[in-house]
Amino acid sequence: MTNEQRERERRRKAAAARKAAARYEDPGVGYQRRRRARKRRRRVRNVCIALLVIFIVVIGLAGGTIYWIKYGPTKETYDLNKYFGITAKSQMGVTINNEVLDAQAITEGGTAYLSYNFVQDYISDRFYWDSNEHILLYTLPRDMVKAAADSKDYSVSDTVNSEDYTIVKTEGDKDPARVVITSKFGERQTAKVKDDSQVRILGGVKSPVLEEVKKGDKLTVLEDVSDWKKVCTKSGIVGYIQKSKLKDAKKETISREFEEPDYTGIKKDYKINLVWHQVTSEAANEGIEDALAATKGLNTISPTWFSVTDNSGNISSIASTDYVDYAHQCGMEVWALVDNFDQNVDDMELLSHTSSRENLENQLVNASLQNGIDGINVDFEQIPTDVGDHYIQFIRELSVLCRVNNLVLSVDNYVPKGYNTHYHREEQGVMADYVIIMGYDEHFAGSYEAGSVASYNYVKEGIEETLRDVPADKVINAVPFYTRLWNETPKTDEERAEDQGTEAESYSMKVTSEALGMEEAAQRVSEAGATVTWDDTVKQNYAEWQGDNDSTYRIWLEDASSLEVKLGLMKDNNLAGTAAWKLGFETSDIWDLIRKYVN
Repeated sequence: MTNEQRERERRRKAAAARKAAARYEDPGVGYQRRRRARKRRRRVRNVCIALLVIFIVVIGLAGGTIYWIKYGPTKETYDLNKYFGITAKSQMGVTINNEVLDAQAITEGGTAYLSYNFVQDYISDRFYWDSNEHILLYTLPRDMVKAAADSKDYSVSDTVNSEDYTIVKTEGDKDPARVVITSKFGERQTAKVKDDSQVRILGGVKSPVLEEVKKGDKLTVLEDVSDWKKVCTKSGIVGYIQKSKLKDAKKETISREFEEPDYTGIKKDYKINLVWHQVTSEAANEGIEDALAATKGLNTISPTWFSVTDNSGNISSIASTDYVDYAHQCGMEVWALVDNFDQNVDDMELLSHTSSRENLENQLVNASLQNGIDGINVDFEQIPTDVGDHYIQFIRELSVLCRVNNLVLSVDNYVPKGYNTHYHREEQGVMADYVIIMGYDEHFAGSYEAGSVASYNYVKEGIEETLRDVPADKVINAVPFYTRLWNETPKTDEERAEDQGTEAESYSMKVTSEALGMEEAAQRVSEAGATVTWDDTVKQNYAEWQGDNDSTYRIWLEDASSLEVKLGLMKDNNLAGTAAWKLGFETSDIWDLIRKYVN
């Protein structure tokens, strides 16, 4: 037997012996052994399961943390000082009509003060600050409200008061302080906060928090932005909140107790037919009877009686009671004209001082009442741009005195252009009884080229642009009773060299002109033997002829044909009437024509 065979035999016998021994072993001992084996296997399995669960939980926590970091809402708050543009402790944030503005207010002694520019831009431009005399003014229909700087007193006309006068209501929010203003009223969209939430600076849960809002808080809804809504809180914070955080959306109407003053005026129950009467001396008033002899249908005459003579608001007057009495006998009202043509008068000095304006206003009204005058016609021309705010304050203040004293107030204006918006036509339309368009001087003495004084399109544009700002029943369109005879000559080399770098450089002709009344203009054309043709573009009769030294004469006539077209524009736009510069320049046939359109 080989060694290998012997080894197999040994193993067989050992196994048989173990098997035989097992048949006689104690059953309890085997059970305990098997039980211990099962427990060992179960512990191993449980440990594996626990390890697996722990691994899954760890992975889940890690994934959740990553998800939260990426998608969870941030609790970071935004710096409200930065939000409101506040850089100093005394500054206050401003929210007006659900719009946040950079700091436009300060707080001092528990009182909020809004900047003047802010009040002008957002509250009312009728507040006027006199920086010379340190007075704040507000114009009411029949009173002037004044408050001197650093004073607790204010006056309404001549009555001084000391009680509180709340112009802007403030709310006491802090950190930072702010002013919340509502000046626009009407319908708005609101919603309530469903549960405690946050208003954020932008839409998105990662956007910093501006304000914590509570369940039930009412927000003004401004805009829908995807899953977010742009809102304004009651404390003046404008930001974003999730749509899902809101409920009870509805429209509400905001009203206010304050009623806008009604600047009532005088409105005639007839079309105004006015003519300006150029009067240069007291003696010239005696010619009124002859001047009116050929007129028909006139109901208003405006003599050039008043002129401002100095920066303190004093005036010269050549008013005549006899003149007024005669006009009244003829069925006419007298609206005396005041001008600012004195070259020694500085418009800024005159109009930017409240004391000077008041002196001027009082002198005008007193002179009018003393002479039985029915109205004042303001003809302030070439007002500089930076004087515009002071000029319109003058009109406001004068309107109060005219309203109280039953005087008609009319104001003369250029055809609206970008460079004369500072005349504030819209505000004139509120304060004055009539706004008169001087629908002429399209081409004037200083023009670099010849042209019509009042072409059709120029007049039409003047009316249409004025009606954007002023109601038609307050607008009077003025027409010219004159034209200009132009003389053109080619420029010499010396003249071209002299004009280099100036506006005149682009014009090849040197032009001069003279103003002519209707009758004299027609006579000049006749004397020249020129042919008159109708220019349908400007809607006027036109003539030209050759003069001496290679010159050309050109004229666009104002006559019954051209005026009828202009009067047609007045009628088509249902204006308050017509005016004309000036009495004595017209031909006699004009009055029947005008009467046809104003009666």
